Amino acid sequence: MHGLLRSAGFSVMALAASCGVSAQAQSLDTRIGQVAMEGELPAHESIAKLYAELDFQQATQAYLWALPLVSYAQWQEEFRDKLGAHSGDLMVLNSYEDKLGVITANATTPYILGFVDLNETGPLVIELPPGPTAGGVGDFWQRAIIDMGQTGPDKGKGGKYLILPPGQEPPDDADKYYLAKSETMNVLVGFRVLDPDPTKGKTLVDAFKMYPYAKRAEPSNTKLLSPSGKVWSGTQPRDMEYWERLHQIIQKEPVNERDRFYMAMLASLGIEKDKPFKPTEAQRKALEQGAQMGELIAKANTFAKRFPGAQFWPDRQWDMVLNIAEPSQRVAYYDQLWERSAWFYEAVTNTKGMVSKTPGLGQTYLGAYTDSTGSWLDGAKSYRLHVGANPPAKQFWSMTVYDIDSRCLIDNPQRKADLSSRQDLKKNPDGSVDLYFGPTTPKGFENNWVQTVPGKHWFSYFRLYAPTEAYFDKSWKLDDITAVK
Repeated sequence: MHGLLRSAGFSVMALAASCGVSAQAQSLDTRIGQVAMEGELPAHESIAKLYAELDFQQATQAYLWALPLVSYAQWQEEFRDKLGAHSGDLMVLNSYEDKLGVITANATTPYILGFVDLNETGPLVIELPPGPTAGGVGDFWQRAIIDMGQTGPDKGKGGKYLILPPGQEPPDDADKYYLAKSETMNVLVGFRVLDPDPTKGKTLVDAFKMYPYAKRAEPSNTKLLSPSGKVWSGTQPRDMEYWERLHQIIQKEPVNERDRFYMAMLASLGIEKDKPFKPTEAQRKALEQGAQMGELIAKANTFAKRFPGAQFWPDRQWDMVLNIAEPSQRVAYYDQLWERSAWFYEAVTNTKGMVSKTPGLGQTYLGAYTDSTGSWLDGAKSYRLHVGANPPAKQFWSMTVYDIDSRCLIDNPQRKADLSSRQDLKKNPDGSVDLYFGPTTPKGFENNWVQTVPGKHWFSYFRLYAPTEAYFDKSWKLDDITAVK
C-alpha cells in the first residue's frame, strides 16, 4: 500500500493532510498520565510507558488469579521447612498456639491436615474411621475433590477413599473405594473432629490411615506431628516472595485449560513452567507493583464485597463470606474468579459441606468486617455483639476474631480468639448472650470476652455447625457488632 502511494506521488504526511488529519505530535490524557502521540498512533517514546502499564496490569491480575494456589504452596512449604512435615504426614492442630498460622482457622475444633504430592505417591488411599468428622480432599486450586465424613459419601460411617492423580485410570478394584480424581498433583487432605470429647477425638485421629495405593498390601502407619510451639504462617507471602512461591508450584503442576491465558501473562513477566525465574529489572518492577496493588484490590474485594447477595440480611453488616456457588468454582458460563479471590484471600479450603444448603448438615460462615455504622473494627475500641436466643445450629455455634493483616487468629495476650456455645458463657434470662470484644476486660463478662489489640484492625466469623431451617429462611437474625463506651 505504501509503495502504491509513493509511486502515485503521495506521502504519508500529504495523505494525512488531504484527509484533514494532523500528523503533528500531540498528547492524549489517559489514566496513566499524558501519552505522547503522533496523529492516531502513540509516539515511539510512549511505547515503553504503555508496555510498562501492560506488565503492571498483567501482574495485578495474575496476583489475584493465583491467590488459592500460592496460599496452599506457602502452607505446604511452611509445614515442611518449619514444622518438619513431608508428603503424606499429618499435622494435628489442636491448641490456640498450633492454629496461629492457619488463615481464619476454626478455634473450636481440632484440625488434622496433611499435604500429599501425588508425583511421589501415585494413587492415594485414605482410610477414614467412623465417627463425627467433617473434611475432605482438595486440589491446589482449592477445589474440593471429594468430601469425607458427615458430608461425604460415607456419611460419617467411615470408609476407604482412592484419590487418582491427573490422567490416571482407575484400577480394577476401584469399586472397593470412594473414587475421586484430582486435577493437580499436590493435594490437601484434612478433617476436623466434631466430637467434643478429647479422648474420643484422639481415638478417631489415631485410627486414620493414608498411604500409596501401590503399598496397600502392607501400608505403613501415617505419621502424626504437632507444631510443638514452633512459629509458622500460612498467609500468602508479599512482594517478590509471592512470585517465587508461584513459580515454584507451577513447576510441579499441570496447566489447566482454563488457565492458559494467565500462564501467557506470567510468561511475559518472566514466570514460566520448565524455565528458571530470572525477571528483568522491568519485569521485577511490574511484579512488585502488581503484588502491592493486587493485595490492595484483594482487600477491597474481600472486606467490602460487591457480589450480589453477599450481604446476608439487608439491614445487617454480616456478609456471606463463601460466595462460591459450588466447590468447582464453576457456574454456567464462567468460573468465579472474583468470588474465588475473595474467599481465598481471607480463608483456606472449600468443601461441599461448607456450602451445604441442607438444614442440619455441614457448616456456614458469616463475616463481619465493620461495626453497625459501617466503620472498620478497631482493636483500640470496645464492642458488643448480642446473640439472640436459640441460634440456628444443631451442633454448636462459634464467634472467632481474626487479625486483618494476617487473616489468622488474633494474636493477643489473652491467648484466646473465640467464644462459642461449647464454652461456659454468661447468659441473659431469655437465653440470649452478649459477647464483648476490646482491649480491656468488661466487668462481670470476663468469660464472654475476646481481647483485641490496639493499633490493629480485626474481623470476625460467626459459624453455625449443622445450621437449621431458621438460618436458611432468615427467621433468626444476628445483631450487628456495636461500639460501646
